[in-house]
Formats: sequence, C-alpha cells, structure tokens
Amino acid sequence: MSRGRAPGRGSPRRADMRFAAASCVVLAAYNNLAGMLPWHHRRYTLLNVCATGAALGAAAASGLTATDLGLGRGQLRPGLRLGSAAAVAAAGGWVVIAAVPAARPALADERIAGLSGRAVAYQVLVRIPLGTVLWEETAFRGVLQAALCRVMPGAAAVAVTNAVFGIWHIGPTAGALRINGLADRPAKILAGVTAGVAATAAGGVLLSWLRARSGSLAAPMLLHAATNSLGALAAWAITRPDGHGPGPVAGNADEPPGRAHRTPNRS
Repeated sequence: MSRGRAPGRGSPRRADMRFAAASCVVLAAYNNLAGMLPWHHRRYTLLNVCATGAALGAAAASGLTATDLGLGRGQLRPGLRLGSAAAVAAAGGWVVIAAVPAARPALADERIAGLSGRAVAYQVLVRIPLGTVLWEETAFRGVLQAALCRVMPGAAAVAVTNAVFGIWHIGPTAGALRINGLADRPAKILAGVTAGVAATAAGGVLLSWLRARSGSLAAPMLLHAATNSLGALAAWAITRPDGHGPGPVAGNADEPPGRAHRTPNRS
C-alpha cells in the first residue's frame, strides 16, 4: 500500500516512525477532546473538511504520495466498482431492517426522530458525507494506514489503524448513550462504550480491507457513506412522529441508527 520500505528490510526511518506515532496520538485525542466541544459541533462540517486538508498536507510533507493514500488517478475506477457493490449491499441491509417489524427497534434513535425533512437532507447529503466520511476515511484508511504500513507489516498496520478508530469513537458513543437514555449506570455506560468501540474497530477492518483490495480510498468511502447516511434516512422514515417531524433535537446525528442504543458503534 505504501511506497515505504518493506518491514524487515532495515530499520524504518525515525521520521516515518515519529509521523506514524504522532498520527495515532492526534487521531485518538481529536474526536474525544475537540470533537466533544460545543463550538466543534456547531462548525462540524467546516472544521472536519479543514482537518482533512491538514491531514493530507501533513501526509505529503512526510513523504506519502497520492498513490500511498489511495488517491491515485489509476486507483479510482476499481475503488468505485468495489465500493459501489458494498454500498448497494449496505442499502439492502437497511431496507430489510426497515421492512421487518421485529428488526425496526434497531432504528430507534432520538437524534434522528425529531429532525425535519430539511435537517435530515442536510445530514444525509452534506454533514455525514463531508464532515464524517471524507474526514474519517482520509484520516484512517488514508493517512494513518499508509503511515503505519511504512513502519510495520500490513496486518499490524490495519490492526493499529482500527484500534485507534475504535478509540476515536469513545466520546461520541458515550454521548449517544446519554441522548438515548441508556446511560443511567456507570457499568451500563462502560459496557455500551466497550461494545461500541469493539464493533467500530471491527467495521473499520472491513473498510481497511476494501481499501487494500481496491487500492483506492473511494471504496471505503462509499460503504461508509451508505452505512451512515442511508441508516440515518431509514431511521428518520421509520421513527418520525408525523410527516414533517417536530424539529431538531440535541445531539449529533452523524452516527447511524442502531449505534446509539443497544450496541453503539460507527464504521
């Protein structure tokens, strides 16, 4: 995936190791610190688009190329092909969940149920694709995974990438539990956050596989967008009280439904 030295063929450059370690630390902290502040929530999309640009700039300065990051011109077509197939499968899954009454409780999410149609459209078409998917896939399956591949074997790089991806979701998962009234006891919060982090890390491994299989960042982006945006749309269609919804509620609707309650996670 990366143009850096293959593991086991001499010591990796110290600069590569420092960049990889710094990327892990920054990403583990970003969403659990700045991401939880009110000003970040209000400017979520803009700030995360800017963060995407900063991450790409830092990667370029470290010596990573567009090809290393899965953004090469020749990588786009296979990424779109594999990613589209994965996105169609995700869409089918949401349709099945919405159509089967016994499965519909998985869509319950107070953050989505109270949104107006206009607010849902903004979430599905702008905030989630740009503020969540573009930023997270660039940061994790793009920059971090490529940086780690320069200093360790590919499987280890994927494992570390998605362990950090799980840690990234600690704060948002705890917040989702509170919004949905499932944080009444510390033990319950701990269990929910642990399950959410584990599930998110596991989902991240699938996204990393799509990235490696296609060579392109487009593949995990398409699946991530379909999972989050279509999940939010399905939740709104099933749980809204009437045809218009009563208006926005507090919370971050970028998490797909089914991740804010029994087993919170995001992939």
